[in-house]
Amino acid sequence: MRVKVSRKAHFNAAHKLHNPKWSNEKNEEVYGKCSSPNYHGHNYELIVSVTGEVDPETGFVMDIKDLKDLIAVEIEDVFDHKNLNLDIPDFEELNPTAEHIAVVIWNKLRKFIKPDLDLEVVLYETPRNFVTYTGT
Repeated sequence: MRVKVSRKAHFNAAHKLHNPKWSNEKNEEVYGKCSSPNYHGHNYELIVSVTGEVDPETGFVMDIKDLKDLIAVEIEDVFDHKNLNLDIPDFEELNPTAEHIAVVIWNKLRKFIKPDLDLEVVLYETPRNFVTYTGT
């Protein structure tokens, strides 16, 4: 029996969307207000899900407290109240779009999740705009 368990978390962070190969005009054309040279912020909502077989001894797919602690240490403590462009090394060469942020989060967490478990990251940049990454 395969079951998905999920943990919701959040962090606040600033960023700007910018392609250094483009002119300021082209960046503004493509990214609009999100390319502001003074950055802008989001209250990101994060849902991390782990899917797998239920352990017959514990009744867990994964101990949700372990997942909570992992997200707190690896994501919330790292990203919260940071400027993603300036403070997070993963984005030195990578434009911090919601898509890229979700992939970075997935990669940070994947190494701590048992290989036989599937990992899914859903990142809400706004209540109506979100991305999902499953590693494929």
